[in-house]
Amino acid sequence: MIYQRPLVFLFVILLSFQSNSQTDEKVLREIYTQSLTNGKSYDWLNHLSNQIGGRLSGSLNAEKAVAYTKEELEKIGLDKVWLQPVMVPKWVRGAKEYAYIETEPGKTTTVNICALGGSVATKALGLKANIVEVKSFDELKELGKENVEGKIVFYNRPMQPDLISTFEAYGGCVNQRYSGAVEATKYGAVGVIVRSMNLRLDDLPHTGSMTYDNIPVEKRIPSAAISTNDAELLSTMLELDKSIKFYFKQSCKQFKDVLSYNVIGEITGSEFPNEYMIVGGHLDSWDLGDGSHDDGAGVVQSMDVLRLLKASGIKPKRSIRAVLFMNEENGLRGGNKYAEIAKKKNENHVFALESDAGGFTPRGFSFDCSDANFNQVLNWKPLFKPYLIHYFEKGYGGADIGPLKTDAVVLAGLRPDSQRYFDHHHASNDTFEHVNKRELELGAATMTALVYLFDKYGVNPIPNQKAIKN
Repeated sequence: MIYQRPLVFLFVILLSFQSNSQTDEKVLREIYTQSLTNGKSYDWLNHLSNQIGGRLSGSLNAEKAVAYTKEELEKIGLDKVWLQPVMVPKWVRGAKEYAYIETEPGKTTTVNICALGGSVATKALGLKANIVEVKSFDELKELGKENVEGKIVFYNRPMQPDLISTFEAYGGCVNQRYSGAVEATKYGAVGVIVRSMNLRLDDLPHTGSMTYDNIPVEKRIPSAAISTNDAELLSTMLELDKSIKFYFKQSCKQFKDVLSYNVIGEITGSEFPNEYMIVGGHLDSWDLGDGSHDDGAGVVQSMDVLRLLKASGIKPKRSIRAVLFMNEENGLRGGNKYAEIAKKKNENHVFALESDAGGFTPRGFSFDCSDANFNQVLNWKPLFKPYLIHYFEKGYGGADIGPLKTDAVVLAGLRPDSQRYFDHHHASNDTFEHVNKRELELGAATMTALVYLFDKYGVNPIPNQKAIKN
């Protein structure tokens, strides 16, 4: 008899756990059913991509996207929808770029390039010079000024193909795109050509952001990306003849900053309205394609999270916001502004989820959080197993939600299958036709499911922090 009370207590706990688990299974089933049979994400993406198009920060299309998404969020019947002002850079590509390899006067081979975002233009007649190939900044340093001055630097370090994580492969070579001009300028280079960040061999150049740091405007050198096929060609031709020349012309221009907006919609919490959970993606995109994967997919999935919560009859305890950030691609102004305003208002953010890895089949999430919160997430894995969601790892949350990071906030990133992502990333084939409706809707449902669970069970407090009531 002395063990009767502990056994009864344990039995009650087990029954309660089983009951919660069964309830959560039913709720997740309803969320996925709603998304797959009555989802709005694909229709919203269709409009963003095909009726508006590429949404470069500071552009007319970016303005149109702000107005459209605000209007669609208002149609959902949220408690609040508003625009958050943010100043953003305005860079314009100008006329289509042109380039060729010259083996001797009058004998040329045309190649595919595009200006890197933020680059200066060439002179009106273009730039022609000898070219040197390197695969790292260390190789550039070894060449020294005597071998680089007056020449174009060709960075040709490919993404590492044997890495299963394509984002890891991207991270292993993107510094040559972002900082290549800064490093080349140190040795007197007159221009930069960078191998596109793409695992596939094709003819599409991939743009992306670059920096000049504190280099004076008059000393900045033009920078462009070259397609992977043409990078291979250029490298082979340089092996045969180091004296060949490279010509390129681009007419891009940087203007003064302009006013834009983050778009925010909110369902106010029923019990803890001053605890905020956000889902988001970035509304801006590069201009070569229509930005369907990067990041139209994340935008419409985040919008649909709020709609799916309402359609599934879920009344969140905490305030849930969809934040459509402006200017992730070339400045992160929207993410920084949102965090700045949240800090000024002393808003208590407890959770943030970002979708910025394409609209492919969801595989799971990466989490930037405490061990206690990560262990709670691992307990939810069986709920996601029926949907083949199995990837739950510690890692990176996302660029736009990064400024919200504190020890008390859980940051999460949706992780879709990434094997095809860099075929489209920042290129002209990042278009609506390459997004699968069902995969996009599975991602929206998966995000909604995680938001539901964190809202229901709360975030584990950091040590010495007052526990959150549930």
